[in-house]
Amino acid sequence: MGFLNKLKGELIDIVEWLDPTNDTMVYRFVRGHDDNEIKNGAKLVCRETQACVFVNEGQIADVFTAGTHTLSTQNLPILSTLKGWKYGFNSPFKAEVYFVNTKNFTNNKWGTKNPVMMRDLDFGIVRVRAFGNYVMRVKDPAKFLKEIVGTNGKFTTDEITEQLKSMALTRFTDFLGESKIPVLDLAAQYDEISKGVMTKLGPEFEEYGIEITKFLVENISLPPEVEAAMDKRASMGAIGNLNAFTQYQTAVGIEEAAKNPSGNAGAGIGMGMGFAMANQMGQNMGQQQQQQAPPPPPMIQYFVSVNGQQQGPYPEQTLMQMLQQGTFTRESLVWKQGMAQWAQAGQVAELANVFNSVPPPPPPPPPPPAQ
Repeated sequence: MGFLNKLKGELIDIVEWLDPTNDTMVYRFVRGHDDNEIKNGAKLVCRETQACVFVNEGQIADVFTAGTHTLSTQNLPILSTLKGWKYGFNSPFKAEVYFVNTKNFTNNKWGTKNPVMMRDLDFGIVRVRAFGNYVMRVKDPAKFLKEIVGTNGKFTTDEITEQLKSMALTRFTDFLGESKIPVLDLAAQYDEISKGVMTKLGPEFEEYGIEITKFLVENISLPPEVEAAMDKRASMGAIGNLNAFTQYQTAVGIEEAAKNPSGNAGAGIGMGMGFAMANQMGQNMGQQQQQQAPPPPPMIQYFVSVNGQQQGPYPEQTLMQMLQQGTFTRESLVWKQGMAQWAQAGQVAELANVFNSVPPPPPPPPPPPAQ
């Protein structure tokens, strides 16, 4: 009786897997000993976000989706053929059962190990760094098992993320270089960049049976020294009138000197500094009133349509550089404030100087003298 109970316990009557982790992509079902056999009529419980793949002697057989299945000849057609069960089976059988996790695996990081070199219209050649994350899931369990997992009894995301990260970084760099988006406009193009990279990555991930469901760019940054220079430039713009700022600083200095009584000597020094500051402030105010120059004429800037996307605005000097680089032509569509609609650059009279500034091609060399 004890032998029968032992034999009965070793026959598998229910096949299921509860995932206790957050990173297991594939798990090979094992209960007790590796020699356990699955009996006829056993129940297969395949939960939502799971797929169950039966493998017979290294060959992929039947694949089950979510639900509770009774294992019999009718729902194991491929395995029945491999086993030679022409008229059904009554005895237990051995087969490997792989549970494939088809849920979305989130927060997979990617990022540039080294700066990416790119050419920018405003700053010339710059180096940028970028990072983000992506979401993936197993789309084709049989292909994923065949191409990636093999005979691995437990396969986690850590075993494939490095390869996928390299693919993501390569496609991101390629897309960023082809898009030619100015550095100052990158922050407004994160969504477009993410969608473009995701489109490039889709077919490559599907070769492994994986689907990328989301690709996100979290940040694209410049080197610290470039960012520091941009901060200084922004600070100068925030100050505005430098003479007025100097006068304000001088007035603050006079007030602080008057509040600092440090004896007769100190008072004398403070008074002298106050007269000097007041004299300097008066000279600055007088020079400003006498030599106030008229403001410079407003700089006209144009928006440019590149591959259906709006870029800019750019001053005429930048358009000249773009013309020399071949990224701006007379057929390019432009728009500025005051124009009713977009127009070809060659039809805008104000841009005649831009096209006339580029010299025509040099004449051909003279023919060699006759001998």
